[in-house]
Amino acid sequence: MTGSSIESPIKTRLADLVEHDLFMPRELSWLSFNARVLQEAADKSVPIIERLRYLGIFSNNSDEFFRVRVAEVRRLISVSRGPGKQQSKELLAAIQKSVVELQKEFDRIYAELMQELAARKIYMINEGQLDPGQAAFVQAYFTTTVLPELEPILLQEVQTIPPLNDESLYLAVDIKSGEDYHYAVVEVPTDRLDRFVEIPRRKGKGGKVFIALDNIIRACLPQMFRGVLPVDSGGAYCFKFSRDAELEIDTGILQSLLEKMEKSLKQRRKADAVRMVYDRQMPERLLTYISARFGFGKYDSLIAGGRYHNSKDFMGFPNVGPKYLEHKPLVPIRVPRLDEQHCIFDAIREKDVFLYYPYHPFDYVVDLLKTAALDPHVTDIKICLYRVAKNSRVIDALVNAVQNGKRVLAVVELAARFDEAANISWAERLTENGINVIFGIPGLKVHSKLILIERRESHGIRYYSHIGTGNFNEKTARIYTDFTLITHDQNVGRDVFNVFDFLQYTYKRPEYRLLLVSPHTTRPGLLELIDQEISNAQAGYRGLMTLKCNNLVDKDLVTKLYEASQAGVEIRLIIRGMCSLLPGVKGISENIQAISIVDRFLEHPRAYVFHNRGKPRYLIGSADLMTRNLDYRVEVLCPIFDEDAQKIIQDVLDQQWHDNVKARILDQDQSNTYVESRKNVAKIRSQESIHRYLSSGKLPRYPKTRMNVPARRRRKAK
Repeated sequence: MTGSSIESPIKTRLADLVEHDLFMPRELSWLSFNARVLQEAADKSVPIIERLRYLGIFSNNSDEFFRVRVAEVRRLISVSRGPGKQQSKELLAAIQKSVVELQKEFDRIYAELMQELAARKIYMINEGQLDPGQAAFVQAYFTTTVLPELEPILLQEVQTIPPLNDESLYLAVDIKSGEDYHYAVVEVPTDRLDRFVEIPRRKGKGGKVFIALDNIIRACLPQMFRGVLPVDSGGAYCFKFSRDAELEIDTGILQSLLEKMEKSLKQRRKADAVRMVYDRQMPERLLTYISARFGFGKYDSLIAGGRYHNSKDFMGFPNVGPKYLEHKPLVPIRVPRLDEQHCIFDAIREKDVFLYYPYHPFDYVVDLLKTAALDPHVTDIKICLYRVAKNSRVIDALVNAVQNGKRVLAVVELAARFDEAANISWAERLTENGINVIFGIPGLKVHSKLILIERRESHGIRYYSHIGTGNFNEKTARIYTDFTLITHDQNVGRDVFNVFDFLQYTYKRPEYRLLLVSPHTTRPGLLELIDQEISNAQAGYRGLMTLKCNNLVDKDLVTKLYEASQAGVEIRLIIRGMCSLLPGVKGISENIQAISIVDRFLEHPRAYVFHNRGKPRYLIGSADLMTRNLDYRVEVLCPIFDEDAQKIIQDVLDQQWHDNVKARILDQDQSNTYVESRKNVAKIRSQESIHRYLSSGKLPRYPKTRMNVPARRRRKAK
């Protein structure tokens, strides 16, 4: 039976089912991912300081979720009509219900962690628990350090409230002065002062004692209004906003893109608020007043919580106890042939370099750029910059390259969400230092992780190419897992050159020999690879694919994977975040299994592996399986030909697939059930076993995937 003879009925059937029954809304799937983060905070096997930091990650994720996903649902409600409007309303109601449940779990874990910290003599106290000596310290600290940073705003009916920053924590202040009540808001200056302040321990007691900056302000409330209001009594209650993060960029031609982006960032501070979280102890009259003054409507989320908010600050909570209270650092794994080679270009010519962060150090990429900056044979360096570190050695190397006479082109993505202001500053610095800075293509984010170095050698100009899954960011390279390929393959180099040519001259439509490049060839290229597995399965051969990415939500690809499952293709999904596909649905996705791994490092690589009758095809790159990545961004997926690199990818994916410690099953309900360890099967925590594997070459014991075993034709049933 040929592929075409069954393709149409499957597509017709799935078209009816996917939209209504077989497509998990990505917003609810995202909340399921954040619930996995919260599971780590609740896991008693995780060191306690790390658990506290997971609360910070959960909170930070929640902020972004409301600013992006919930804001989009609200916009859909405002512009939709009929059934579409009702569906969006129902989705928003489901989101709000799930968020409230997650917040309750957050509060429970927070209280539990405070007790466990106290048991280890690390105390978080409030202003009501200060002894006289501690109170004197707090008063002095407030006067000398905190008070100069405070700018309280008295709320008066005749006064317009200035826009509040949705990245900040505020106190709503309730003051009784005589017979009158007065309201004020004050920003807690956590961008300038530490949120958690260590104070003297109680007399005769041991341990470490901390007080939150907001509690210091509460303890000294009357001083904030000195000479303005006599404070008979007062209270201060935390609240924070999340605003719509969508930027509206004027398409007119009178301003530069840089000026338009700066203007849009200023407008973001005035965008509609989509959520307010607040201390549930806030008096009802104060809550009503605040809600009315800030214009919250019926589709906005008002979420009651505990006394403390902006818990993302826990991401930076210090370890003031023994080292075992946080993860033991993993020793970076050096690559001897790079360390021993006189010149990194010689090593790359000899053999492709394949790195896996944070197990391998990011220093090798910095060294590549530094060497290129000094090498007299290097003529040009081109790079795509999406997010870079605050103190970026990558930027320093590019500036040094210009000072050494190289031509440098930097494609800076100004619309990298929440890094827009930083990227504007970087673009200005690069331009000031003589680097040719371009901002990509209107309507297409440049998300590719590319470097191209052009070097004059005996055979003419030769290309050295970098294709990765992660940003050129030294900080995130220590906490994100990512693949990097550095190659001397000239076919890859010409393709990378054509990508940069397209970014400079957008009217061109390049031909690519090997790379899959969004928005041109990634979608059709991936569909062709899936179709090949379908054809193999229909012809009686084994069909198998392993797809690892951050998010799988594109409806056409989900439908194609359902089609592949029905054709008998085995599909293994390793999805960190959103997964709209529902595995294991009878008659639709019985051959699809999916897991998600949340552990000490953020899983970030995109790797796509297709069995191809025992001659597997491996691709890595920047593109997730989302409509935006396939159609509305400049993304690159690169085939991997080096056998050693292929083996690393396969062995890494196998270990993750057999993780029975930190892997969760992504089922139809997204219930986040942990993969159970079978009897007499060793525990495999993939992030730790991968470090041992890259250090020693030894694999843990598990049933091998056997991706590269030649496929045998199955006997067809008559």
